[in-house]
Amino acid sequence: MGNFFTVQHNDTSSRARTGVMETPHGKVSTPVFMPVGTNGAVKALTKDDLKEIGFEIILSNTYHLYLRPGTDVIAAAKGLHHFMNWDRNILTDSGGFQVFSLAPFRKITEEGVKFRSHIDGAYHLLTPEKVVEIQGILGSDIQMQLDYCTSWGAARKEAEKALTLTSRWLSRATDAWKKEQEKGYGGKLFSIVQGNFFEDLRKESAGFAAASDTPGIAIGGLSVGEPEEVFREYLFYTSALLPAEKPRYVMGIGTPDYILDAIEAGIDMFDCVLPTRTGRTGRVLTRRGHFALKKSEYRMDFRPIDEECNCKVCREYSRSYLRHLFRTQEILCSMLASFHNLYFLNDLVLEARRAIEENRFLDFKKDFLERYREGQGE
Repeated sequence: MGNFFTVQHNDTSSRARTGVMETPHGKVSTPVFMPVGTNGAVKALTKDDLKEIGFEIILSNTYHLYLRPGTDVIAAAKGLHHFMNWDRNILTDSGGFQVFSLAPFRKITEEGVKFRSHIDGAYHLLTPEKVVEIQGILGSDIQMQLDYCTSWGAARKEAEKALTLTSRWLSRATDAWKKEQEKGYGGKLFSIVQGNFFEDLRKESAGFAAASDTPGIAIGGLSVGEPEEVFREYLFYTSALLPAEKPRYVMGIGTPDYILDAIEAGIDMFDCVLPTRTGRTGRVLTRRGHFALKKSEYRMDFRPIDEECNCKVCREYSRSYLRHLFRTQEILCSMLASFHNLYFLNDLVLEARRAIEENRFLDFKKDFLERYREGQGE
């Protein structure tokens, strides 16, 4: 594994830490929030926007890219980086969550997952080996194993089945990844912890993932509809079971409170569609909570979205103008609001890193969330 991941500093008052991952397309400093570019593009932003904000890694989706444009197109383009003209890092998820969300259209067996395409209804089979192969063609810097995700409220029997299959699939994925490495593939494989909301199953799955040869570990099956206090309980419980020398990744979290909880628990990586999805609906993040631009109270409000934000949107545009763009359905509103929201979350993580380095993370988290929650839900 070499020096793929190095912990740089541990906060003295929590499990929070900073680190660096050495990846094929450059270093990634952690903790890190990764914007989601499902189809090979972060919605409403250009690659230059992403670089201006400072992102070192983005996420794309194996399931969607496999179906469209297809691996033949991306192979001919010499990989996803060339195809989308992005020279920094890309993490690709396995498609497991998308298959989970398509429950009426899939069948899970020991072999893998058979599903019907949401595009044309054609049947496909994803196996652990095929998922590794697809991500090798994409040229992912970090790829995820195929896993079986269960929802909040799932019965123990289903959770046990998901854990067993995820563990067996990990062994097969690891073998396939090593073969890809022999062919010159330089990306890293991450294992995924499942176990739903049963502590003993989480512990068993975490032990299996930790004992694997994968360079990193993701915590799956969180933020799937459970109450916030349950999310936090199982986040801290599961994170504590994982080895310190490997990066830890929680999939699908993007609110400031969840991000800061994850960092406190020692999580190094997270992603979510929230900042761009809410941006497209005209909802923006500020240090005093989030708000909807469409409200009439902003019609004559010529302040920036957030007076403490230094992004180009806050420097150059007013709430009044952005409200006008939203109400007239101008595409520019989605672009500017999404840019601001991503800048805001990236800046939050940068501040968290500084607080960790100065051993004051818990104070930083407390102060930030007190102000943020003042206006949350407006």
